[in-house]
Amino acid sequence: MINLDERYHSYLNNPNKGLTIDGVREPVTGYGWHCDGDEIVGYYVNTRNYKLYYNTNEQFIKMEPHGTTN
Repeated sequence: MINLDERYHSYLNNPNKGLTIDGVREPVTGYGWHCDGDEIVGYYVNTRNYKLYYNTNEQFIKMEPHGTTN
């Protein structure tokens, strides 16, 4: 299993770290696991403006602007 704390925790309290999305630095505001109702299928990373989804193989799945749901 991926250690999300090891990977993303340092982003939470460091204003100089962030993810670059379309050339803009997006501070990370949170992260966690997501499931399909039965099992963990991946994880998400929240930034100021987006929620990014990855599968358990660390492959990017989709990106949603905050305020949308699918």
